[in-house]
Amino acid sequence: MGKIRLKEIDTRAPKNFDKEKTKKDIADLLEKLDELQNLLYAESKHALLVIIQGMDASGKDGAIRNVFGKLNPQGVEVKSFKVPTAEEAAHDFLWRIHQHAPLKGIIQIFNRSHYEDILITRVHKWIDDHTAKKRMEAINNFEKLLQGHNSTAVLKFYLHVSPEEQLQRLNERIQNPRKQWKYNEEDFKEGKLWDTYMNMYEDCFENCSEVPWTIVP
Repeated sequence: MGKIRLKEIDTRAPKNFDKEKTKKDIADLLEKLDELQNLLYAESKHALLVIIQGMDASGKDGAIRNVFGKLNPQGVEVKSFKVPTAEEAAHDFLWRIHQHAPLKGIIQIFNRSHYEDILITRVHKWIDDHTAKKRMEAINNFEKLLQGHNSTAVLKFYLHVSPEEQLQRLNERIQNPRKQWKYNEEDFKEGKLWDTYMNMYEDCFENCSEVPWTIVP
């Protein structure tokens, strides 16, 4: 796979996109997914890790709710990684991540993930490029470990939104009472670093692609 250039990938759905047909297709897929989840849980020989990355307001929560909200909650776990605690920061960066690797029979979703440790940390220059490259190597080995030794399928998605759409959605969080719980002033500050984030994401895609990324408009 050639280098991913995010500016060359449209953030909107294709022109021939049929929203109503897609809703029906998704409903059919969710029925199949429900059946497969039951088999996964009953057999307890395999696990699934779904990694969802994206800028603030790219739709991560909505994607999780609309896809996995229909499944049996006993077999689905969601983890969002925030700023490391003092205990977590005293360990290697993957220590807190590994604790949430999925059990056999379980679908584990990471709403943001270990990739934050090579994204926001580089954007704000909390780590240097040498450290970032070492972390990328560790991430590749970690994902190999999950696949090879714990029969865990790993799926990675980047939700691709434009800076204009992001700003519109962030402003909506201020104006819409139902979305005000999501409002965070820091999101606007991070949005000003858009180009740097895109560069770091592209470097991440290039160096951590042994498990391929899916770019979702």
